[in-house]
Amino acid sequence: MRATGRTVTVVVGATLLIGCVSGPAASKGPSDSSASTASKAPSAGERILVFSKTAGFRHDSISDGIAAVKGLGAEHGFTVDATEDAGAFSSRNLGRYDAVVFLSTTGDVLDEAQQRAFEGYIKGGGGYVGIHAAADTEYDWEFYGGLAGAYFQSHPAIQPARIEVEDRAHPATSHLGESWNRTDEWYDYRSNPRDRAHILASLDESSYSGGTMGGDHPIAWCQEYRGGRAFYTGGGHTKESYEDPAFRQHLLGGIRWAVGAAEADCRPEKGYSPLFDGTAESLAHWRQAGPGSFSLSDDGTLTSSGGLGMLWYADRGFGSYSLKLDWRMASASGDDNSGVFVGFPASDDPWSAVNNGYEVQIDASDAPDRTTGAVYSFQSADIKKRDRALNPPGEWNTYEIRVEGERLQVWLNGVKINDFTNTDPARSLRDGHVGIQNHGAEDQVSFRDIRIKELSARSAAQGD
Repeated sequence: MRATGRTVTVVVGATLLIGCVSGPAASKGPSDSSASTASKAPSAGERILVFSKTAGFRHDSISDGIAAVKGLGAEHGFTVDATEDAGAFSSRNLGRYDAVVFLSTTGDVLDEAQQRAFEGYIKGGGGYVGIHAAADTEYDWEFYGGLAGAYFQSHPAIQPARIEVEDRAHPATSHLGESWNRTDEWYDYRSNPRDRAHILASLDESSYSGGTMGGDHPIAWCQEYRGGRAFYTGGGHTKESYEDPAFRQHLLGGIRWAVGAAEADCRPEKGYSPLFDGTAESLAHWRQAGPGSFSLSDDGTLTSSGGLGMLWYADRGFGSYSLKLDWRMASASGDDNSGVFVGFPASDDPWSAVNNGYEVQIDASDAPDRTTGAVYSFQSADIKKRDRALNPPGEWNTYEIRVEGERLQVWLNGVKINDFTNTDPARSLRDGHVGIQNHGAEDQVSFRDIRIKELSARSAAQGD
């Protein structure tokens, strides 16, 4: 797909194709769900409130931040109101908004009645976006501290730093590379939000002076919080931030997720080890079964080419585990075809995976038991939940595939959409390999950040 990509190919002598279980759909008609291909961009019907009241230090970049969010609204079709009047925090008025942006607020900015109204708004499904000094706000309000994720502690002088992007599927970070170099005022926080929130990006403390969080220094995160959605970024101190296209896209992605215009897995994530980390070196543990290949682009993305075949992790098999990976379909129709195979024995014959394992499907335009989120030909996903969770073609999605004994569960962008138990004595999920499919010349599906966490017996039993 990409002329500059590095191609990884293992050729099998026979020209065997996977044409039965994983072949093209018999019918290429409309998707079973219009939501699977429709754009979820913010619309004119969505309204954002930018709140920038300060009761402490006041950033001179606030006006630039307001202008940037209003500019994003004008460019992408959502309405933006801006205020420093805390009286806007009434239940009736907040109900007009899909998200509230706390833009470098400081100190105690809401009274008790206004706090109650905002709590009700979040519990009713409202969105929160915190920018920079939003973490320097409402220290005595426990609900707000949990919503923001962490409180400000201190900061060194403004200086360049390197940001390590931990999640490249979230819309706030999907446009970035594995690292992001920029200049800003870098906050240290009173606590580490990693156990409570999903970390999108963290600071490399070796790249600048004055970091005090001991090497694990989150700087942007998201979470589902008491019924609502919360996104926070520590960037945005400087005026220049709001002129930076990458930072503006970062804000736009956070807003889109907060209002529900894009989906992502914002559950806390710890303990995963990479199987494919975007490097050619990590592909040394993978082998191609059958025809076709995957190309590795410079941004660490694998894209399917030709087929039908499968790239499988040959280094070892797994028993009880959680497998996560990010994927994206290329065509506007959503008719690209691929899948993730689990629970099959080691073999360079791709039929081994078909006949002995299970495929979690990627194809938004097939029958319910053969479409995205299905355990292919065995069990459909919950289509309504799948449709709500699925991002349209061209945008990244995240699968979690959890295997515990003979039980296989699937989460799409943090939403559980399938729960299947194997009862076929000829198959077993208790020990096997994992792989990703390259389906055919017309099917282009990309993958990133394939990682795994092996589950202890106790964790598996508790569903942790």
